Amino acid sequence: MQRNWIDLERDLRSFLPGKSLVCKRQELLVYDCDGLTIDRNCPPLAVLPETTEQVSKIVNCCNKHEIPFVARGSGTGLSGGALVEQDALLLVTSRMRQILEVDLANQRVVVQPGVINSWVTRAVVGEGFYYAPDPSSQIICTIGGNVAENSGGVHCLKYGVTSNHVLGLQVVLPNGEITNLGGGLVEHSGLDLRGAFIGSEGTLGIATAVTLRLLRAPEHVSVLLADFLAMESAGEAVSRITSSGVLPAGMEIMDNFMINAVNDLFGTNEYPPDAAAVLLVELDGQAAEVEACVEKVIQIARECDSRSIRRAENERECARLWKGRKSAFAAVGKISSTYYVQDSVVPRSTLPKVLSAIERLSRKHDLPIANVFHAGDGNLHPLILYNSDVPGIHERVKGLAAEILRESLNVGGSITGEHGVGSDKRCYLDWMFSSNDLATMILLRNAFNPNGLANPGKIFPTPKSCGEFSQRKIKLNDYDLSNDSNIDVF
Repeated sequence: MQRNWIDLERDLRSFLPGKSLVCKRQELLVYDCDGLTIDRNCPPLAVLPETTEQVSKIVNCCNKHEIPFVARGSGTGLSGGALVEQDALLLVTSRMRQILEVDLANQRVVVQPGVINSWVTRAVVGEGFYYAPDPSSQIICTIGGNVAENSGGVHCLKYGVTSNHVLGLQVVLPNGEITNLGGGLVEHSGLDLRGAFIGSEGTLGIATAVTLRLLRAPEHVSVLLADFLAMESAGEAVSRITSSGVLPAGMEIMDNFMINAVNDLFGTNEYPPDAAAVLLVELDGQAAEVEACVEKVIQIARECDSRSIRRAENERECARLWKGRKSAFAAVGKISSTYYVQDSVVPRSTLPKVLSAIERLSRKHDLPIANVFHAGDGNLHPLILYNSDVPGIHERVKGLAAEILRESLNVGGSITGEHGVGSDKRCYLDWMFSSNDLATMILLRNAFNPNGLANPGKIFPTPKSCGEFSQRKIKLNDYDLSNDSNIDVF
């Protein structure tokens, strides 16, 4: 071990209890990847702080010894954002799991970053409130990770993603300084540094306390399940529902592969096994409003050749219909122990075209794909199944994933909806953004993280990670940063 690492460990032990350091390789292996398992690298050392002050001291130690650090929550991320690609300290926030304050009068709650997403609703549901962002991994993913990736979920169509529900942040900056971004209000004057931090994937610092906005639970909820013999018909139904003026709380589509994977997982035929696609639509609000919207959605689904429509009214029935969708990734995991999840976004009107392209690419690369996605906002989650023992398979899988991204961009989409860029999509960032765009983003990152110690190498392409992808010059005004060896652009 290099001298600076020995000195770092000594300094960390001076204020952290022994249980907060993970040093043995066999114990560190649990951190060798996040939810995206295609790339792995074991960190040399991990720490598990419990307070903001401990995080600040840890980051100060990293600065003192010039050692990079990577923040990690539950490790459910799907873009390699919590992957330690070089010798860096892994700072795990999973022990920071206290709900610090519940302020129902102002409809907000303050939590540490290690609090599990679903715990927030559980803490306030008895009072008639809930926390809206609900990633499918909400029973295990943490609020800190949700902030880092700006996570969405089933209900982001109507209620928005994480950034729409974070009022303020306590942050440890990359130099170890503790500061506050935002406040207790939805809107405030001045620069929106809170908004800049959310979705920055750990490159601007580490959130150690998060003030979240709570919503009143709706008066009535109804869930519809419609099945179709053609995926195009399900996509058409989505477009017509949104254009009709109805705003569902969520709309999700699963293809036949995913339908049967979920049915097999639970040993039931909850979803019609011969359907090409099923569409889940959740409607909420006042009872009369929900009833009117339900009638309109049923009419549209029938016009789009839905074979049957099932309606759930009470909480138990609604949860039953959603259970399969929430368990989709687990269901695929039962079929294939290794799969790769993509996360592009397309305009709703292009869903049939892009889904047909994905099917074509699946045949071209001879790799099965299961489709499940947030249909309301066009956020696709194709799961590419593969056998990791096949020689060269990782390159084939990544090549297929890149072609899916290209198809999405060709119709005016985006390379990520909620999973982030991380290390997985950085080589494709300049497919979407110009050199000036990238230079502006890098300037913001460098303003927070001038020494590049916070989650290095993530988001932006580098010569080491992407080869020719990063050779494109990034210019700021008339100054070509990429040619100045004294400036670390990336």
